[in-house]
Amino acid sequence: MFSRAEFDRRIARARDAMASAGADLLLVDSGELLAWLTGYTVSETMYRAAFLPREGDAWFTLRALDEAPCREKSWISDVVGFADTDEAQAAVAASIRERRFADARIGLDTNSYSMSAATFMRLSALLPDASFIPMPGLSDSLRWVKSDEEIAVLRQASAIADKAMLEIARQARPGMTTRDAAAIASQVFLREGADTGEVGPVVKATGSHEFLHGAFKTETITEGDILHVELIPRVGNYGARMMRPVVVGEPSATLNAAAEKLVALQDRQIAAMKPGAVARDIDAIMRQGALDAHLRPTYENVTAYTLGLYTRTPRTSDFSRVFLPTSHWVLQEGMVFHLYATAQGLGFSETVAVGADGGVRLTTSPRCVLTGLGKHPFEQTLSGS
Repeated sequence: MFSRAEFDRRIARARDAMASAGADLLLVDSGELLAWLTGYTVSETMYRAAFLPREGDAWFTLRALDEAPCREKSWISDVVGFADTDEAQAAVAASIRERRFADARIGLDTNSYSMSAATFMRLSALLPDASFIPMPGLSDSLRWVKSDEEIAVLRQASAIADKAMLEIARQARPGMTTRDAAAIASQVFLREGADTGEVGPVVKATGSHEFLHGAFKTETITEGDILHVELIPRVGNYGARMMRPVVVGEPSATLNAAAEKLVALQDRQIAAMKPGAVARDIDAIMRQGALDAHLRPTYENVTAYTLGLYTRTPRTSDFSRVFLPTSHWVLQEGMVFHLYATAQGLGFSETVAVGADGGVRLTTSPRCVLTGLGKHPFEQTLSGS
């Protein structure tokens, strides 16, 4: 999916981080970093890891059953498969010893969900002469800034989200259920080339913003109800995200007014997302703006979080970089975020890349309350995008 030059760029970034930490060998075991660095990832049914030396060739150690697809998808040619009857950690340690890194300084991400306490203790016991160098958060930080090739894939995923959202709005009518709407999106995803048909939360909006993580169930939509739709298509494991409210019938003037205020605040955030901007300042535009406009009595959730590679992992969202009042880090060109705002039963979100002159929306659906039972003036624009 990516050029060899792209992987060479990633390898160089990883080796720069190793040099800064004083590591001779990098152990990679988080699903996202495996995919990013090697081109191949697999669930941790049994422990597996890839290794990148500061100098020399990389290798991958994993179940023999996964050896063939790894060779097919990865640039790594040295692939070591172990039998299911073998102990995975022992096989990984053996591959390290065989390549003469038994006494090396081995860098590892201590925040990796695959590096459990049990795995770390077992590897330490099997490699008593090695020194383990903590590199916490490396699996995320290496991937924060996206290349042009990565953003191109995120654009593909964003276009799928746009098409699916339009299709839901077009078909929305009284009697539709949340399950019907999710099925529409899933069909579009698969038809347009998404990795899977998995959609995000599709629920009837209630209250202020509590519906965001509402449990998916079959709810019937009647005229005037707000159908909250969050779409999360992935292409090559790169996920775009977008939220819109869909109303069957005519939304009230009050609802449209609230939507216009939220969108205006979010547009200000997007415009301010320039390299060097401080995340908390971008966050304050929405957080304080929504409070000042009395859109919400409190605003305690994040207003954006990192987007990019989503693969086999316990987490469904990447909060390694978020917009909060406590976020003192600065934006860099090429970062990509899920920017979202919710209030009064409305949810609007976009996939936004940090560009040289401000944020660039990768999702392009109209920023308004979408309505069912009618042909939208933007239909032709989106269907031809």
